[in-house]
Amino acid sequence: MLPAKILLIDDHALFRCGLRMVLATGIAGLEVEEAASLEEAMRSPMADPALVLLDVQLHGLNGIEGIGLVRRKWPEAAVIILSSDAGPRNVALALERGAATFVSKASTADHILGVIEQVRRGELPASDAAAPASGPGEKAALPQRLTPRQFEVLDLLCQGLSNKLIGRRLNLSENTVRGHVQAVLAALEVSSRSEASFAARRLGLVG
Repeated sequence: MLPAKILLIDDHALFRCGLRMVLATGIAGLEVEEAASLEEAMRSPMADPALVLLDVQLHGLNGIEGIGLVRRKWPEAAVIILSSDAGPRNVALALERGAATFVSKASTADHILGVIEQVRRGELPASDAAAPASGPGEKAALPQRLTPRQFEVLDLLCQGLSNKLIGRRLNLSENTVRGHVQAVLAALEVSSRSEASFAARRLGLVG
């Protein structure tokens, strides 16, 4: 089993925050470092990450082009591409260049954690552009019922931002944000934004 040492490379700070919370709730003994670009990642204080979670759309050198750079610096690390740009060409190029697998950012937290667990066990899970649907009656633990995007929305909601402001911050429509907020309220089993904020802090989901 690979150690739980993960380097997360993504230029969206709020997504990194949301994903980091997902990882912390699902991986025991987690050690994680973040970088906003490949250039910053090369200066990471983490000397020997076991896994590198790498976005495709980065400022400067993009993730696909940077796989070789990552593998040269950390030859023992497994590279997982985690991106919203999960077109067939990107998936094929990532695998050709040495990525262990390709996971869509639209996947559920449960699915992302499952893929990471497989890679840590030395398996090579199939790449896909979406998370598999949950079976009937399947009920994950609370943090794993939220997607990384919903963690972002929850974090901003707890900062007191309106749906309109959350939408501007995340470049989402107000209707899309409203849907995420409703999903967050349902997952937390509360009926208001103030209750959601209280519950999230009580559960340690936000700072």
